[in-house]
Amino acid sequence: MRCFLSVYLVLFAVLASAQQTEIVDFKVIKADLGFEAPGEVSGEYSARFEILKDTGSVYLDAVNMVFKDLKLKNLTSDSQVKVDFRNEDNKLVILSDFIENNSYELHFEYSAKPNNALYFVGNQIWTQGQGKYTSNWLPSLDDVNDKIEFDLSVSYADGYEVLVNGKLVGKESVAENVTKWHYDMEAPMSSYLVALAIGDYHKKTEISESGIPLEYYYYPKDSSKTESTYRYSKQMFDFLEREIGVPYPWKIYKQAPVKDFLYSGMENTALTIFSDALVVDAVGFNDRNYVNVNAHELAHQWFGNFVTATSSNHHWLQEGFATYYALLAERHVFGEDYYYWRLHEYAQQLLAQENAGNSTSLLDPKSSSLTFYQKGCWALHVLREQVGDEAFKLAVKNYLENYQFQNVQTSDFINEVEKTSGQDLTEFVKIWLEDIALPQDAMVKSLKKSAFIQEYLEVSCETYPLKCPDYLVSDISDKAKIKILLQDSYAVKLEDFNNSVEVRQAIAQKLITIPSGLKKSYESLLNDASYVTIESALYNLWVNFPEDRAKYLQQTKDVYGFSDYNVKLLWLALHLNTLEYQPDRKQAVYDELKSYTGPQFGFELRMNAFNYLKLINGFDVGSLENLFQATKHHNWRFQQFAKKMLEELESVEAYKSIIENIKSSI
Repeated sequence: MRCFLSVYLVLFAVLASAQQTEIVDFKVIKADLGFEAPGEVSGEYSARFEILKDTGSVYLDAVNMVFKDLKLKNLTSDSQVKVDFRNEDNKLVILSDFIENNSYELHFEYSAKPNNALYFVGNQIWTQGQGKYTSNWLPSLDDVNDKIEFDLSVSYADGYEVLVNGKLVGKESVAENVTKWHYDMEAPMSSYLVALAIGDYHKKTEISESGIPLEYYYYPKDSSKTESTYRYSKQMFDFLEREIGVPYPWKIYKQAPVKDFLYSGMENTALTIFSDALVVDAVGFNDRNYVNVNAHELAHQWFGNFVTATSSNHHWLQEGFATYYALLAERHVFGEDYYYWRLHEYAQQLLAQENAGNSTSLLDPKSSSLTFYQKGCWALHVLREQVGDEAFKLAVKNYLENYQFQNVQTSDFINEVEKTSGQDLTEFVKIWLEDIALPQDAMVKSLKKSAFIQEYLEVSCETYPLKCPDYLVSDISDKAKIKILLQDSYAVKLEDFNNSVEVRQAIAQKLITIPSGLKKSYESLLNDASYVTIESALYNLWVNFPEDRAKYLQQTKDVYGFSDYNVKLLWLALHLNTLEYQPDRKQAVYDELKSYTGPQFGFELRMNAFNYLKLINGFDVGSLENLFQATKHHNWRFQQFAKKMLEELESVEAYKSIIENIKSSI
């Protein structure tokens, strides 16, 4: 045994120093999972793999897991094989005499209590593999270069939807009030794309032009928001299949919102999980919506899931492509002017990054998201202009078909474009992919191909002072009108209110001091189909016209706004500071504001409530306890927010002893 252990140590050291993909190819992983204990996942597991070179060990990444009943079968010789294992360094190392060109099947049972990647949030369970690693809850491989077919079965209480990658192939009752859901992925993918979402959902289904089921999941309480949340989904799906020229690579496409998600969305194969903060009603849609995230995660099904970058050096092949194709889908929905406006915004963001001295190369693995996403999008836009539509689209088609279910580098894509275009792209690669400096002249030249952008760049009260008074009643674009509005020298006039919701929103935000002659027109902003406009208008009217505060509060008492209750929380704070309005309800209003700091609500709403309590100096023991609890939250943005606010409150004399007591009691 001592000798066997020393051999193991040598073999594992060699294995760990090399790419395991050169030694073993994992083909299929099957797992039968359950959640019998809170915060714990357990199950029966099997993995089928082929040995590429003789070796004494192979491994699976497995963080803080317990294993038992390990068995190994040589499928080539149809015989059970002697096996041992080591469970250390967050890996399950399987020890045996593995023979080249032989196939094996591994079986075991395991359990885990994950601290990352699998989250238990209220009555939901959901995963986030990218950046957190699926190996926290499912033995797998953190290396993106080993693509595996994952077929999962999950047992869970009746009354909940269980969503996993792939196609649902069956359901069965396995115990009283417990159903087992069986999913078949049918095709391989990288481990970080394995996903699970369990929750109380209803479902709406559409069928794409190519026959793919598109399943849109929503909370029962949000049934009226389904259309506005998933608006344009089928239209964008059908467009991307045509535009990319390669059929959607999977058998089904599901989308589901979850509470307190770590990001806006995640493109798990055939199952996008996204933040329920993007669930909006028809009014909220006008301010912020799911369309861009929807299109971005959908584009990843080809760029990232179907073909996957070998390493973070080539991360732009995923994020740059997803950003570009999402923008193409949005252009299909919203038009050419929208497309160029978004490119203009991306250019401004990249310029700001460069002016701050933070520009990086697209091939730098440590680049910012702004570089990978927006600069990557710009690179593809310019490349398409350079080689032409036909050559570009054919190159993308060939790239996807030639490397399907494989891993790629930047040179693989560039080679395909050089073949179809007949151009040498050395200079393009240097300027757009390798250089740190932003090619500003090329970006401006491209943007000026749009008459819409040219108009926007040219309108100016300083350059054309005689035109300035009439700009907002002319036929220039809304973006150009907003540009004029935001100039310090421009004074809002009565007729300026006769514009679109978007322009009126800019008026609401600019006009902090409201002239009495504009009062009636400004009050009309409270009726606009925009929660951003209503929030700004309510506050500014409340400040400017104290005599009408009760009227404004009564008019907006039933408006909540987005999922973070932006209008409602402002209304509650203003209510508490309007003594003449509903004086007998002050305690109830204060209690309602405090209640939104509780863990039963989404973190965006809780952050908003904490901010208002700080503003009105209204923390009590319960809300401070909720703030302290938030410092342990799984969402890093909320956690950092709570820690910073708690640190600030510790210096406030009224809260010092309360916070000390809370800390000492835990």
